[in-house]
This record gives sequence, C-alpha cells and structure tokens, in this order.
Amino acid sequence: MRHDWIIDVLSDLQAYADRNALQELALKLEETLAVARWELGEGAEAPPPLLRARRAH
Repeated sequence: MRHDWIIDVLSDLQAYADRNALQELALKLEETLAVARWELGEGAEAPPPLLRARRAH
C-alpha cells in the first residue's frame, strides 16, 4: 500500500509522546492512528467513533 508509511510515522510520534509524558498528544495520536488504519483499510470495517460523529453532521 502506498500510504502505509503514515502508520509508522504516527506510531513513532505516539511512542515519543508516551515516553515524554505528553498524555493528551498521545491520546490524540491514538485516535489519529485509528482513523489512518480505517482509511487505509487496515482497521475495523466501521469508522472510528470520532470520525463517525463528525460525518453524521
């Protein structure tokens, strides 16, 4: 897949945030990873809850 590199980058950023006690950033990156995986077809069949809520409006 041509966009799968983004998963690696986001994972690295999340690990950095975790190691440096950047808790809110780590949580947002977790959400972002879920969205990226879903968009790339690597995650669940349904969109992450946050994305589903935004698309409903």
